[in-house]
Amino acid sequence: MDWLNYHHLLYFWTVAKERSVSKAAAALHVAQPTISAQLRSLERSLGQKLFERQGRHLALTAEGEKVYRYADEIFSLGRELLQSVKGEPQHAPKRFRVGVSDALPKLTTYRLLEPALAMQPAWRLHVRIDKTERLLGELALHALDIVIADSPMMPSLRVRAFSHLLGETSMSIYGAAGLARSVRRGFPRSLHGAPLLLQTTNTAVRQSLDHWFEVHQIEPLIVGEVEDMAMLQTLGEHGLGLFAAPTVMRREICRRYHVAWAGELDKVREKFYAISIERRITHPAVKLIADQAKQRLFT
Repeated sequence: MDWLNYHHLLYFWTVAKERSVSKAAAALHVAQPTISAQLRSLERSLGQKLFERQGRHLALTAEGEKVYRYADEIFSLGRELLQSVKGEPQHAPKRFRVGVSDALPKLTTYRLLEPALAMQPAWRLHVRIDKTERLLGELALHALDIVIADSPMMPSLRVRAFSHLLGETSMSIYGAAGLARSVRRGFPRSLHGAPLLLQTTNTAVRQSLDHWFEVHQIEPLIVGEVEDMAMLQTLGEHGLGLFAAPTVMRREICRRYHVAWAGELDKVREKFYAISIERRITHPAVKLIADQAKQRLFT
């Protein structure tokens, strides 16, 4: 059986926090060569390179990021264990670990998470934004409590998890005031030839939009394809093109990004799923999110 050397893990964790071997050595009161030797031993035992140099600092590799998240959890639990055994009050809130698909609009995601942030006793929120497939892998390893995504889990991923529909909303078209006004009359036919910013083709909402345009024989001028929804909306704010975003967040999108509403595409829907390892949701924070989404957001 393989054994993990937690002494080596502590050295790695400290270097990752400090982004420097010399600072970690000072914090741990050991010599720098000792730190370097321990890191090499950990990398050999894991069979992975954990750091790469960026200028004068050390940066975590993709595998290093994964190891760091586990190490942080391990040492946090260790502190809680000592406090519990010694009878000391445990002031640290419980952790709520959420994976968010990078395809989702951040404003709507925040509204979904908002009820859990107000829970008492408080939860410490950990949010990881990544591709849905990678997040589901972490969910399977119990590194996340929930994944919020724009589509249910694909059976081909072979992850034992369950998809819970939180709700859905139609999509609307937004843009800088003058651009939105120019297509409002005759909408949605006026979108033919209009400059449009779209998410990349791997997202559910892009596929739905492409299908809708094809059915209605409308060909917008695609001026950009952006994976991150926040960046897409920022480009739209600066007049590069129109963009589609949830109708349910119409007022907040217009206010936050200083854009105007052009019209609603009622048949283009965006869905939001909570994916968990529970067939029936029992996690209190996840349960509250699911209940409040149906009552407050997707009414």
